[in-house]
Amino acid sequence: MEIKVVQDAKSIEADILVVNQFEGEKTSNELANTYAIEQDNFKGKFGETYLLPTYGKEVYKKVLVLGLGKKEEFNPNKMREAVAKAIKKAMQMEAKKVSFLLDGIEFDYSEQFTMGAYIADYTFDKYKSEKKDNKVQEVYVQANADIVKKAEKIAEAMAFARNLANEPAQFATPSELASIACDLGLETIVYNREECEKMGMGAFLAVARGSSQEPKFIHMKYQVDNPKKKIAIIGKGITFDSGGLDIKPPSSMLTMKDDMSAAACVLGVMSIIREFHPQVEVHGIIAACENMPGCSAYKPGDILTAKNGKTIEVDNTDAEGRLTLADALCYACELGVDEVIDLATLTGACMVALGTNASGIMGNDETLIKNLIDTAERNGERFWQLPLWDEYFDSLKSDVADMKNTGSRWGGASTAGVFLQKFVKDVKWAHIDIAGTAFLDKPQKEFIKGATGAGVRTLLNYILEQ
Repeated sequence: MEIKVVQDAKSIEADILVVNQFEGEKTSNELANTYAIEQDNFKGKFGETYLLPTYGKEVYKKVLVLGLGKKEEFNPNKMREAVAKAIKKAMQMEAKKVSFLLDGIEFDYSEQFTMGAYIADYTFDKYKSEKKDNKVQEVYVQANADIVKKAEKIAEAMAFARNLANEPAQFATPSELASIACDLGLETIVYNREECEKMGMGAFLAVARGSSQEPKFIHMKYQVDNPKKKIAIIGKGITFDSGGLDIKPPSSMLTMKDDMSAAACVLGVMSIIREFHPQVEVHGIIAACENMPGCSAYKPGDILTAKNGKTIEVDNTDAEGRLTLADALCYACELGVDEVIDLATLTGACMVALGTNASGIMGNDETLIKNLIDTAERNGERFWQLPLWDEYFDSLKSDVADMKNTGSRWGGASTAGVFLQKFVKDVKWAHIDIAGTAFLDKPQKEFIKGATGAGVRTLLNYILEQ
């Protein structure tokens, strides 16, 4: 799909002209006013659509009236969702050229228009023998061309991440993630098992022991002269999570290819970052492995030693993500960065608390957390701050080690956060739990079922705002 910025959308010989209607108002198109509003009493409620043919009387074949709801309640996030609705409707009609005539919108809609169009355009049909030919090829709109171009790049990074997270585990192995990272054109180091052992990454390597797939610790670096800030972003990279010896039930294991969604996010960000030229040094870090119940698998009761020397009693082998992140956090804190941000499909508890509409966030610096929450909100994601109180560590206390890797069933998201904090030293840090938002089991708003690219929009915009 290509978005073309034009001065007069209604003059385009399009298959569909999309016009917007706020509740209680008319559109800028007389056909729509006559038939949709006056004859059929179309109200223009948010998300509703009305389609009518032009019978050859206009250069466009059909008019699609797009309801935007009450004008005073309309915002950029609704803009994105509404545009996605229109594009999906156009795809159902097998329209190839769609023109948008948007009127009466009181903010610059360029970025969220673009994001909505590209999110709606996304499909993952790589493994389908028959592919649908219903893609919209050209979209015309009056907008800010520079902002559209920026949003197209972010949408490209999101699609990159979504593709990776939608891939089956047989493809998206640790070695494949490492290969993809090396192909991004950045300064990249990939550490193998022996090198990780020398660095003391006992927690990460323990998780990897039960799999025939070799673990890969990936460090990508985007550098500039005299950076205004140095940021490390870490993505949990469990390319398949069986639960280990504390094995998951089959229904819970089915979508565990998505347990590397945060790693996909980091790769998505790093794949496009050079095109924006931000004056920020960015490190992308992934501790990639599988969690499998092989004959060498780590066991409940084992005691692991992380990179910073802290010991961990294994209470449950299915609480593996925090173990890989522990060593990744230690590594990141040694890079001399100003901020460390980790993302992970970490806890079912976060999903129970926040559902699929918001990610949990916590950390040791309120300004960093607030800035990330605000950036997320402006760009179509929601982060909700969860507490990180010392009391949550009580359930992690061990009789034989410095801590256990999991505690009671209560407050599980915050308990995991407190665990991670034990591996953060002398740096501002935020942890984002995307367990509920990374992968959808049914369509939601502008997204289809499957991977969402959670975190890509927020992290890229946060970096650019620095």
